[in-house]
Amino acid sequence: MIGLYVTNMNKTDLHKELYSFQDLKYRNMQIKIIPNINPESIIGVKTPKLKSIAKEMLKSEEYKDFLRELSHEYFEENQLHAFILSGMKDYDECMEELEKFLPYVDNWATCDQMSPKIFKKHREALLTHIKEWINSEETYTVRFGVGMLMEHFLDDDYDPKYPEMVAGLRSEEYYVNMMIAWYFATALAKQYESVIPYIEQKRLDDWTHNKAIQKSLESRRITEEQKIYLKSLKVTR
Repeated sequence: MIGLYVTNMNKTDLHKELYSFQDLKYRNMQIKIIPNINPESIIGVKTPKLKSIAKEMLKSEEYKDFLRELSHEYFEENQLHAFILSGMKDYDECMEELEKFLPYVDNWATCDQMSPKIFKKHREALLTHIKEWINSEETYTVRFGVGMLMEHFLDDDYDPKYPEMVAGLRSEEYYVNMMIAWYFATALAKQYESVIPYIEQKRLDDWTHNKAIQKSLESRRITEEQKIYLKSLKVTR
């Protein structure tokens, strides 16, 4: 039954509740796909259940105590934190809490599943933060910043200066470079004519360049003619 933590804000009760929803098969899968965090920190609770708990916590108005308790012991607590932020309706509160949490984000899943809905109504203010995030020294802060630029600024609010911002990034971090590749693959699908010069001119490092092409070739939004051309632009060593 969901609700123990919501009513008395006891961390021990939260942990017991999370373990009551443990799925060992799911846990083993998560350990494999999120290899950079301690396996002991993964309980194995499926995302829909975590979102349901986060929704209750947010409704209770007592979620603030949980958000203050950084850092968290379990991966699932980080997920709850991300889902609570994603559901917040006050932009200023959301951004304040997000800035506190970002340094504690330590894996791609928490980073990528954190997407505050309120950002859609505050894109101009969001862009200022994105520019700061992508220049951070923290791996997942950079990844989050590029992810938000991809999510919110490749359609009606697109500007050619945005891919320029991403192309200028250089990192030794796998999870940063994967997001850059993902950004350019998505940008090619949505803004092909504007973005293809970045691939033609090989503006990315070789690994990221080829990974962006690979992701584009897997996309249904890229035409067969475009895929043939993109294949010809791969860097060969």
